[in-house]
Amino acid sequence: MKIYHIPCLEDNYSYLIVNESTKEAAAVDPVEPEKVLEASNSYGLTLKFVLTTHHHWDHAGGNDKIKELVPGIKVYGGSLDNVKGCTDAVENGDKVHLGADITVLALHTPCHTKGHISYYVTGKEDEDPAVFTGDTLFIAGCGKFFEGTAEQMYQSLNVTLGSLPKPTRVYCGHEYTAKNLQFALTVEPDNLKILQKLTWAQNQRQVGQPTIPSTIEDELETNPFMRVDLHAIQEKMGSKSPVQALGELRKLKDNWKG
Repeated sequence: MKIYHIPCLEDNYSYLIVNESTKEAAAVDPVEPEKVLEASNSYGLTLKFVLTTHHHWDHAGGNDKIKELVPGIKVYGGSLDNVKGCTDAVENGDKVHLGADITVLALHTPCHTKGHISYYVTGKEDEDPAVFTGDTLFIAGCGKFFEGTAEQMYQSLNVTLGSLPKPTRVYCGHEYTAKNLQFALTVEPDNLKILQKLTWAQNQRQVGQPTIPSTIEDELETNPFMRVDLHAIQEKMGSKSPVQALGELRKLKDNWKG
């Protein structure tokens, strides 16, 4: 399994998931379909299907066009999300295969949108899995609660995604990492891992390199939204529970000018 990232729009990422033995590929959120197809062709791949994380235009807006460019291509999207161009609606637990070796598991991760799907991808036994989290989990952050509640985000982020194997590589929908880590430092100023990752992320961006992927392990150590089980963060948020702390943290981030 190989993964290519394709920067799109101002700060979006689309991805190609590749089965190296069959040269088949799946595109994640191909918002600029021509660009994604050009990349696919340059690597000598056959594009088999599209995985859409959620209905927002900067993720699903290329689906109709990619169907024109690749006649018969399947477009997967959450059954509750009214995804543009969707041909095959998926529910939590549904699986799609890319050749014999690669399995894509749909995980319902609602809150940012009510039908948001994260895609957990496993290859051969010796390969680390990957998860495509759209706008639910960002590196060191999480999406705004547009269509859901703090309870839902806690379930999506800390339970569903937080319980994936720690080496799982995290590919999110936007390049927000440096800003997110700056905010994380205001929450946990003594967390050295956050400081180290922020320095690294800023260096990456200075040389025009992406900050993806992260790992679930990394997120559990540096992402304040995934650390709300910690008493210190609950206390800082003036909260009595992880869910309450998550809600307060999101409000704080929404108003943070960084």
